[in-house]
Amino acid sequence: MRFFRTIVLFFFLVIVFSVQISAQTDSSEQSYSKYEIQAAMEGFFAKTTKGIASMVERLFSRYGKPNAYIKGEEGGGAIFMGLRYGKGTLHKKSGLTRQVYWQGPSIGWDIGGNAVKVFTLVYNLQDVERLYQRFPGIDGSIYVVGGLSMNVQRSQDITLVPIRTGVGLRLGGNVGYLQYTKEMSLNPF
Repeated sequence: MRFFRTIVLFFFLVIVFSVQISAQTDSSEQSYSKYEIQAAMEGFFAKTTKGIASMVERLFSRYGKPNAYIKGEEGGGAIFMGLRYGKGTLHKKSGLTRQVYWQGPSIGWDIGGNAVKVFTLVYNLQDVERLYQRFPGIDGSIYVVGGLSMNVQRSQDITLVPIRTGVGLRLGGNVGYLQYTKEMSLNPF
């Protein structure tokens, strides 16, 4: 009887350790390295500027490796109350891609408008369906003809970090949210 228990315990431990090692391998294989993100950004933003490169360095040191990213375009405007609309493509390391739309209101000391390219780093997105929700955030922007901005949006354990660069005339800070959806919507709420 002891021999049987020992065999069962041995196989149980082998299975547990195999699952843990497999989970660790999968998580590192399913996330992007700093160099992969910089290469994707360089192709998207035409060339990586020093400002974007240093921003990526800080993001990787603070948040680690993202397991997805969104490449897209966005337009917005505000006179103290603002609206923002965008669309893009979600890319997972596994090769999965999905079309994504976002829209949302904001309020704050914010005046002007901008049209930008957006590269969003996505952290802890295990199930793509969990992206389709509201992500609150605080944003500050300065666009005088051209500009660069980023902010952090969190909902539950998912973190989104949109990095924006584009054209416009906009100055200020605001608080709001972005609603990520599968289909385009004009309703920001």
